Parts: sequence; C-alpha cells; structure tokens
Amino acid sequence: MDYKLQTVDVLPQLEMGSLDGKSVHEFMDKSHFSSEVDAQKLHPTHTVEIGSCSSSLQASGNIMFMLRNVVSENLKKVVFSSKLNLLMPFGPLAILAEEMTGHRGWVFFLSLLGITPLAERLGYATEQLAFYTGPTVGGLLNATFGNATELIISIYALKRGLIRVVQLSLLGSILSNMLLVLGCAFFCGGLIFHKKDQHFDKGTAAVSSGLLLMAVMGLLFPAVLHYTHTEAHAGKSELALSRFTSCIMLVAYAAYLFFQLKGQKNQYVPLNEEGSQNEEALDDDEAPEISKWESITWLLIMTVWLSVLSEYLVNAIEGASVAWNIPIAFISVILLPIVGNAAEHASAIMFAMKDKLDISLGVAIGSSTQISMFGIPFCVVVGWIMGRSMDLNFHLFETATLFITVLVVAFLLQEGTSNYFKGLMLMLCYLIVAASFFVHVDNTSPDGGQTGT
Repeated sequence: MDYKLQTVDVLPQLEMGSLDGKSVHEFMDKSHFSSEVDAQKLHPTHTVEIGSCSSSLQASGNIMFMLRNVVSENLKKVVFSSKLNLLMPFGPLAILAEEMTGHRGWVFFLSLLGITPLAERLGYATEQLAFYTGPTVGGLLNATFGNATELIISIYALKRGLIRVVQLSLLGSILSNMLLVLGCAFFCGGLIFHKKDQHFDKGTAAVSSGLLLMAVMGLLFPAVLHYTHTEAHAGKSELALSRFTSCIMLVAYAAYLFFQLKGQKNQYVPLNEEGSQNEEALDDDEAPEISKWESITWLLIMTVWLSVLSEYLVNAIEGASVAWNIPIAFISVILLPIVGNAAEHASAIMFAMKDKLDISLGVAIGSSTQISMFGIPFCVVVGWIMGRSMDLNFHLFETATLFITVLVVAFLLQEGTSNYFKGLMLMLCYLIVAASFFVHVDNTSPDGGQTGT
C-alpha cells in the first residue's frame, strides 16, 4: 500500500518541481532519444533518403545559381559592355526584313549594321584568349579572327558563284587595313604623344612589306598574262598559274608563321624609346575579364551568328547595288571591309594610344599580310574544290591600286617611327582610293565574266 502511494506521488512531484532541473532534462532527453530510435526501427531508410534528397536538391540549386551568375556576368562583360552592341538587334531585323519584305537594300543595310558589333566583339573575345596564349600567338589569333568576317563572307560568295565580289572584298580588306586602320592608329597615337615620335620594330615592318610585295607579284602576273594575250592555252593558263601561285603563297605564309613563332623575337612585344623590346609593357594593370573556355565559347557563338548574317548579306549585295545605284565594286571594296575590320580598327587605335605601336602594327599590317598571303590563296583553293574559276587576276585597276598602296606604306614604315602626320597621310590616301572606286566602272560581272569593254 505504501509502495503504491510512493509511485503515484512521482507525478505531483514533477508537476510541483520537487525534482531538480538536471533530473528533468535527463528524463526528457531519454524520452526524445527513445522516440527517435523507435521511429528508425519502424522506418530504417526513410530518414536517410530524406537527408540525401535534400542535400542533392541543395547542391543542384547551388549549381544552377552559380551557372546563372556566370552567364549573367558573361553577358554583362561581353554583350552589354560596349556601346557598339546597341547595333546587335539589327541582325534579327535583317532576317525579318528578308522574310517579310524581301527588299534587298534594307536587308543588306540591316545585315551590315548587325555584323559590325559581331566583328568588334570577335576581336574582344580574341584579345581575352590572347592573355592565356601569350603575345605572339595572341597577335596571330587577333589577326586570324579579325579576318574571320571577310573569310566567311568570301566563302558564302564563292558558294553563290560571286567570284568578283570575293576578289574585291578581299582587296578592300587589305587596302582598309593598310591605309584606314593603320592611318587611324598613327593619327590617334600621334595626337596623344605629340611631343615625340612613336617607335616600332623596323625589321618586322620590313618583313611584312616584303610579304605584301610578294602578294602583289602573285596578283600581277596573272593580270599581265591576261591583258597581254600571251597565254599558252587561252582561258586555262591564267587559272592554272593562279592555282599554282596560290599553293606557293600558302607555303610561304606557313613558313612565315614558323619563322615568327620559332625562330624570331616576339614582334608583338612593344619597343621602348631605345629600340629594345620591353616585356613588362604588356603587363601594366591588364588582366583577362573572362576565362579561357568562356572566350572560346563566345568565339564559337559569334562565329556561327556571323555566318548566318553573312549569308543574308551576300545574297543582298546585287539587289542593294541596284536599289541604291551604287557600284558593286564600291560596296565590296569600301563598305564590306570597313565593317569586317571593326575589330582591327578598335584594337589598333587602342594599342597606339597606349604607346604600344608594335602591337598596332602587328594587328593592321599583320591582318593585311594574312589576307594577301593566306586569305586570297585560300579562296582560290576553296574555289578549286568547289569547281569555281576563282583566280588571281584582279584586273589592272585593282592590282595597280594595291601595288601603289603597298609602296606608299612601305616607304612610311622604313624609318621605324610614326606621328600624327603620317597617319593623316594614310587616311587621305584611303579617301582617294574610295573616291576612285566610287567612279570606277567594273566591266566584269559578279561571277567573274566580262560584261563589256
């Protein structure tokens, strides 16, 4: 009887707080632990599954959040960082204009505007990639992807059989780089550093001038052979000579690349005032804004979009010429290269204003060298594969223009110095060339055939 009363009195003691706090906590902890154990006995895997699912959901959520951050940062740096990118919507507008109106003039104009920021952003992505490849490979990449616009347009034009458009656009790219791009670089750099002459490596300039003269030789002989009527086999010797010469020029350009990358000092490292190369000049507060693989991804994306717009552009050239009453020669030699050289134009001016004239020279003259020694022969070989009669006969007017341009630039580069007056001279020469092609009547049809005398 007494035992029963003692056991019953435990509850009132708990309620009255007769037990100390430590005993109460021990009692509650044991009860809570025992309930968890019982639950795990009833469902041994349920709690483990809940924990793994929640951790996997949290990990996937973190990954998605990181991806969104990376994509938004990339869009901010690559797409929204340049005011020129305001022209990007004109690309889709060109496609809409083609599908809805079919007006070739508007399609050409909108495509031209849409390609302009793509060419400039292609140069930006290449510059970012150059931080990871070194200055020499980076300079060559800059020249290569800077010319991607012209090469893509040329391949689409070849596909349509517009051989004359290919010839004139490649010629215009060389003239634009040598006169307009280099002239603007000299002029802007000379204005910033007007109290002194800017210096660059004379040896590198001499090698580039020699390659350009070799390209002129390659274009001159087929034209002379044609206009002197001294072909051994009429209609065949000129084309055979062009294809043979193109293969020789490609070999020469490959040897030039090997010479620059393996056996020669770095032409893309700026010179100091004493004429020696200054390796530290490239590292003054400059760092890549995006990673290597992000640069490669953006290069691929913009190249694909550039290819799409280039097809619309090429298809609208002839219609735009008729609609605007502008010669195809002027459109091909002046308008197309100005858009295609947007990347080189921006890069050359930027480096010249930082007193890194060797890099500006490498971009402008290097791009001209690449088009003349690689781009033109490459298009001849591609036309050969496609069954197109693409040759090196650019006709007398165009070949003479190129020859005189190379001579003028070679004379201005021989001292190894530049100033704003030399830049002004080159820009004025470009205006003369533009005016000449505006009044020049090309007696050749877009597919390369003669239309009259």
